[in-house]
Amino acid sequence: MNLHHIVELTVSYISDISYIMAIIVIFFGMLKGFSIFLKDILLSKKSEEATWESRLELGHSFSLGLGFLIGSSILKTTVAPTWNDIGQLATIIAIRTTLNYFLTKEIKEHKKDVANGSR
Repeated sequence: MNLHHIVELTVSYISDISYIMAIIVIFFGMLKGFSIFLKDILLSKKSEEATWESRLELGHSFSLGLGFLIGSSILKTTVAPTWNDIGQLATIIAIRTTLNYFLTKEIKEHKKDVANGSR
């Protein structure tokens, strides 16, 4: 067993763990967002406020989960760097980074609205 094979195997395991962590973060973020929504609705808050609080929680967990997925994609490409793989990685990173940017932007706008009392 040569060093290259050991590195490929290690990167594969780490990448899989990163995917699992992303799934866990997103799953528990969804559960937390739903529980916040239910709690707020049951405590007679406005449905719009409950929805925004839930979306804020979801946005945070999606953003973190996307970070784990990007890291996993980068790791997988390091051991098999063909031009096709690099192009696919660049596309995946561009899409995920764009999604992450808009999620973060929406979270910041919501926080400003809450601080100003407009929501």
